[in-house]
Amino acid sequence: MRIVVAAIGRLKQGPETELSERYRKRAAQIGRQLGLRDIEIIEIRESRAADAGKRMIEESIALANVIPDKAAVVLLDSRGDNLESVDLATCLSKWRANGRPAVVFMVGSADGTAPNLRDKADLRISFGSATWPHQLVRVMLLEQLYRATTILAGHPYHRA
Repeated sequence: MRIVVAAIGRLKQGPETELSERYRKRAAQIGRQLGLRDIEIIEIRESRAADAGKRMIEESIALANVIPDKAAVVLLDSRGDNLESVDLATCLSKWRANGRPAVVFMVGSADGTAPNLRDKADLRISFGSATWPHQLVRVMLLEQLYRATTILAGHPYHRA
């Protein structure tokens, strides 16, 4: 099963990029033992539309275009569920067991995502009610994917 992180915006070189890459590599390495393929990052350019609504629609269309057929879709959304790490691991395991070819984690921009894209999501998750910078959200997501793979592999990284 492929894991795809599709995000609006690019990470510039710096500590966030280095940390993101570290967690991506760790998750991919452990994930191979679990039947998970490499974690792919797709960065989508931010819309340049002047109107926030139009930006949201253009970016949502771009995100929707990277979702493979029959993929599980996870939207990072401030109104989403606060999942425990074990719950995320359980979801990944269930999707893998059900033959889903991919899981796509979508990270929208500050304008959010269009309602029709939110409706396509199998799961909407939140990292709490605080507002987080886009760069940190990506780091936190990749760390949670690493943590989920260690939980599934029985690795001692996750101690709860």
